[in-house]
Amino acid sequence: MSQSFSQKQARQNRQQRLWQQKWSLKTKAIAWALSISVLPVVAIGTTTYYYGINLISKQIPPVRQESVKSSTEIELALQRQLSLLLTGMGVTAILAGAIAVFVTNRVISRVSNAAAISNNIKNRLRPDSEFTQVFIASQDELVMLERNITLFTDLLSVLVQEKEAEADYSQLLIKITRWVRESFNKEDVLKTTSEEIRKALSIDRVTIFCFNSNCNGTFIAESVIPGLPKILGVKVSDPGFEVGYIEKYQNACIRSIDDIYQADLSDGDLELLEQFAVKSTLVAPILKGKRLFGLLIAHQCSRLRFWQQSEIDLFAQIAMQVGFALDYAKLLQQVDTKADKAQVFIEITRSIRQSLNEEDVLKTTVEEVRKELSTDRVLVYSFNPNWSGIIIAESVVPGYPKVLRSEIQDLCFGQGYVEKYQSGRVVATNNIYEAGLADCHISLLESFAVKANLVAPILKDEQLFGLLIAHQCSRPRDWQQSEIDLFAQIAMQVGFALDHARLLQRIEAEGVQSQLLADTIGSIRQSLNEEDVLKITVEEVRKALSTDRVMVYSFDSNWSGTVIAESVVLTYPKVLRAEIQDPCFGQGYVEEYQSGRVLAINNIYEAGLANCHINLLESFGVKANLVAPIIKDEQLFGLLIAHQCSRPRDWQQSEIDLFGQIAMQVGFALDHARLLQRVEAERMRSQLLVDIIRSIRQSLKEEDVIKTTVEEVRKALSTDRVLVYSFYANWFGIIIAESVVPGYPKVLRSKIHDPCFTQGYVEKYQSGRVVAINNIYESGLADCHIKLLESFSVKANLVAPIIKDEQLFGLLIAHQCSESRDWLQPEIDLFAQIGMQVGFTLDHARLLQAYQAAEANSDH
Repeated sequence: MSQSFSQKQARQNRQQRLWQQKWSLKTKAIAWALSISVLPVVAIGTTTYYYGINLISKQIPPVRQESVKSSTEIELALQRQLSLLLTGMGVTAILAGAIAVFVTNRVISRVSNAAAISNNIKNRLRPDSEFTQVFIASQDELVMLERNITLFTDLLSVLVQEKEAEADYSQLLIKITRWVRESFNKEDVLKTTSEEIRKALSIDRVTIFCFNSNCNGTFIAESVIPGLPKILGVKVSDPGFEVGYIEKYQNACIRSIDDIYQADLSDGDLELLEQFAVKSTLVAPILKGKRLFGLLIAHQCSRLRFWQQSEIDLFAQIAMQVGFALDYAKLLQQVDTKADKAQVFIEITRSIRQSLNEEDVLKTTVEEVRKELSTDRVLVYSFNPNWSGIIIAESVVPGYPKVLRSEIQDLCFGQGYVEKYQSGRVVATNNIYEAGLADCHISLLESFAVKANLVAPILKDEQLFGLLIAHQCSRPRDWQQSEIDLFAQIAMQVGFALDHARLLQRIEAEGVQSQLLADTIGSIRQSLNEEDVLKITVEEVRKALSTDRVMVYSFDSNWSGTVIAESVVLTYPKVLRAEIQDPCFGQGYVEEYQSGRVLAINNIYEAGLANCHINLLESFGVKANLVAPIIKDEQLFGLLIAHQCSRPRDWQQSEIDLFGQIAMQVGFALDHARLLQRVEAERMRSQLLVDIIRSIRQSLKEEDVIKTTVEEVRKALSTDRVLVYSFYANWFGIIIAESVVPGYPKVLRSKIHDPCFTQGYVEKYQSGRVVAINNIYESGLADCHIKLLESFSVKANLVAPIIKDEQLFGLLIAHQCSESRDWLQPEIDLFAQIGMQVGFTLDHARLLQAYQAAEANSDH
């Protein structure tokens, strides 16, 4: 009851004050001025008037008794004097009031101006002040001025506090930014941010929400005081943001909510916030680059919190710094990843290059790549000429099927994929069921238990040799770009390594142990092959002439060409492998260089060269040059060229002569190297023939002769199968001996019916014909022959006759099954000679058996 009364009394006092404030200062001042100036005059005049009337009333009666006439005149005179006095008093009062009003206006106008100015300042500083409505109702300038001065005092105090808070927050922002920037990865950045900002602003919970691609997301970092529910790891499938709010966050909008129940939130948002005891919240976007990465969120759970502008600004700036830090952490991670991948690439390439043959190259590749990518299977798929193929190398973790030597037929491959892979296409499939693959492809991959794969081409001799393939079998996998790039680079290196291994195999097989020109230029003659000759030539000549670049330019058939060897100082551009088109060369220079012309140009701008030639030389940084021909096999092979790039140069005659002689010796060295290779190859083949014949001749029976032959010849030629096919009387026949590598079908004792054979082949083979087929699909064979060879998995073959008792006994046949094969002429000659020797040995074995039989009969 007392409380109600006091409230009523306070309300009445408030209304009374407001009523009093309805009078303006000017009105009050004029009223007071008039009261002070006019009221005393009126009071004195009125008092004097009434006093005079009373006095006349008292004095006139006695006088009237004495003389009526004179008293009447005296009374009238006195009344006139009193009326005149009253009139003067009124005039005096009016003049005093006018003077008071004039003076008051002059004084009050300055006060009013001061009040108006203060009110304007107040409205600019605090347009939403709690006094605004009172000021609107009030016309009292002094009250307004008093209130404004009080407000200004409060504002100054608040501004001082805000400035101090801003200074503290600036220092705090610097510290938090330093802590965030010192974090080297994404997890540390987020963890440090949430922890430090919660402590700095005394907030109950700070968390980071990360968006997925569809605007759903997960809380990925959290710092929360004890006793509150944890939100870390919670996934929100429907964030419930109103329409357009994602775009606002994308535009760096900040959202502060002092009371979640007064913020017009959706029921879903309220339910989520209530679940985690939230009463007030502050949200700022985290932009990573130009993309909305997530939200930095503050929760006040113990009470409502009215967020200050300085806190909101600090929160937004920290969110911005988090975005910068995430970009920086990503950049550091990319740099580290690239460095790691580069080192891995170097190590894998070194391991591959240390392999000395094709089989070791492929085996090392699949093993090292599988370990590095931590994938379930890596394999090499090799193409056949018809773009079917076979898996020739595999590394697979235990528990998944092995697919080595599996043959795969893909009728669609040749139609659209060959050119793409030939040009370097790399395919990364994260999930085979979401990649739009044909059903047949999915079925094939399912048979290998594949969930995701990575495919890169292997180019060998600039042709598509096969594919390097990685399989993820345990689950789908999001292949990272760094993994894809590394995989493609390794596939490219595998191609180079296969080329290198093939060259080494050819050198070892042919027994090339050549020694180049022992008495010419010492360093050049120590080279073992053409590449070394050219490499050492350019290096030694550049040093000898003290010039900036020496290179060897090799011609094509149309007299364009390529720089195939180069030695250049570090400050000038490298031109190795540069292809140069010179349409003018073939027209006038071939004959001159063919005849030994050496050209010395001291200054390219003073030699009368065409503009196209000058432009070409300028692109190489050339100021002067020296050119001499390299003659190989009596033909113009290329040019030995010296470049002076730092300045023009006056070539001395001794330098020109030395240069021409070196170019000539290089041609001789190339010829000699090739000749030595041929001689050594012939010697090795002769020795091989002797060894095989010795092995055959040691066999005493026909069966042993044939068995030894196929075994030794297969090893010597490094082919997949060698067999002996023996004819019946009707020229049909049977395979009587075979040596085949594991993995290919055995055809021993197979009977072959070939009605076409007798029509044209008997006489040719009888006369010693040898047939070499590099590719069965490109040799014009009949379909029946191709089907027969395909049943034996043959891609290329070599056939030589076996003549026994001067009759065609059968055929010695070599099969290449893994791929087509370009049979070399020395291999063909060796094969023919072995076929002939087998016939001689069979004759010898028959005679020996007949002699032994005769000996046995004579003993009986």
